[in-house]
Amino acid sequence: MTIAFPLPDPAILARRDTILDGLRGLVAPEALVTSEDERRAFETDGLTAYRKMPLAVVLPSTTQEVAAVMRYCHENGVRVVPRGAGTSLAGGAIAQEDAVILGVAKMNRVLDVDFSNRTARVQAGITNLAISAAVAHEGFFYAPDPSSQLACTIAGNIAMNSGGAHCLKYGVTTNNLMGVTLVLIDGTVVEIGGDHLDAAGYDLLGLVCGSEGQLGIVTEATVRILRAAEGARPALMGFGTVEDAGACTAAIIGAGIIPVAIEYMDREAIAICEAFAHAGYPLDAEAMLIIEVEGCREECDAMLARIVEIAKPFNPTSLKVSQSEAESAAIWKGRKSAFGATGRISDYICMDGTIPTGQLPRVLERIGEITKSYGLRCANVFHAGDGNLHPLILFDINTPGEMEKAEAAGEEMLKLCVEVGGCLTGEHGVGIEKRDLMTVQYNPEDLAQQMRVRAVFDPAWLMNPAKVFPLEGRIAA
Repeated sequence: MTIAFPLPDPAILARRDTILDGLRGLVAPEALVTSEDERRAFETDGLTAYRKMPLAVVLPSTTQEVAAVMRYCHENGVRVVPRGAGTSLAGGAIAQEDAVILGVAKMNRVLDVDFSNRTARVQAGITNLAISAAVAHEGFFYAPDPSSQLACTIAGNIAMNSGGAHCLKYGVTTNNLMGVTLVLIDGTVVEIGGDHLDAAGYDLLGLVCGSEGQLGIVTEATVRILRAAEGARPALMGFGTVEDAGACTAAIIGAGIIPVAIEYMDREAIAICEAFAHAGYPLDAEAMLIIEVEGCREECDAMLARIVEIAKPFNPTSLKVSQSEAESAAIWKGRKSAFGATGRISDYICMDGTIPTGQLPRVLERIGEITKSYGLRCANVFHAGDGNLHPLILFDINTPGEMEKAEAAGEEMLKLCVEVGGCLTGEHGVGIEKRDLMTVQYNPEDLAQQMRVRAVFDPAWLMNPAKVFPLEGRIAA
């Protein structure tokens, strides 16, 4: 399987020098990247198997500069690919030869914090983790915590509606986003939502969050900040089979218990992450759950006791409860570093699909069968509490045909997610990776309606045009 891109517009390529001259008048010299060597840093994102050299890269510092660049590109028919930190695992920020990458990395300040009303106003290029760092001195934090939170920006979080390990209790980006400043394709600047609980009119904020950079460029955001709990304690629970671990997860959720997080690792992932983090993971287990609860010590003890009781019928082979902040940090270091730790030993593709939690045992068994049928290995590490799967399909890119086998296996896994009542993506987005699978989840009428809405914002399909929707049958305004 090779993912196709639209053919570049030869008229735009022929006018490159003229287009660059126009861009030079809109931003500072250091904000315009034009040389081939410098542009190469922007030719791919987290989906590194695919690369496209952009026409140019623009790194504005203000909303006004973003608006000027967007207006210029619109007037000249130039495609625009928005980019935060480029950590997208679905190819959401990969460029095109006739497109300008517009990055928001220079827009990385906290603009205002209102602790009384529990909100923070930030520029969209700020990293996810930096928001929590900016409010931690008052005992607050920003809840969404994707594994890439040290690097990923709030712009990309909004584009993909990112989640993270603690979204089970606190929700994903859309549950913690209150307002945005959005620059439309023609340079118009609009304010959507705000620092209040609910905005009048249509829920345009819900439309923007998760739109994968196809409706405009987010330059500022108002997010919800929360008071941190008194304490938190993760526990490691090992199981003899992957089915037992999956069934235990479903039983905990089915009992009405909502821990802060329930994270899953299979034997392959346990070994990879333990070799990196030395967190005391049970190497003899076929599967492991990280279950974190929070509150005062008495609350944590009571909640863990209930969870252990629920787990008994599923024959846990080991149980370890963190006894210190250092142990807790090590446990989460292993989980948060899973993708990087896997990259130390193998090339891999990280899939992202979501299923009903009651289907976990069946789906985990089927993922194993799919992987085996292609002669590959798979490390499963994912957000079990909300059924957001992340199978890491291991392959050797230097062996001819292995990447294609890995992609085919991943496609089967995503189709399986839809088959059992789930969907193609939980938090990584569609990007280019799942674009041609959209017809598996949606019928032609559903897709047509989504494209009509998109075309209202961008009739000429200039914004991130290779992404989300199949290249055939696109609908203009």
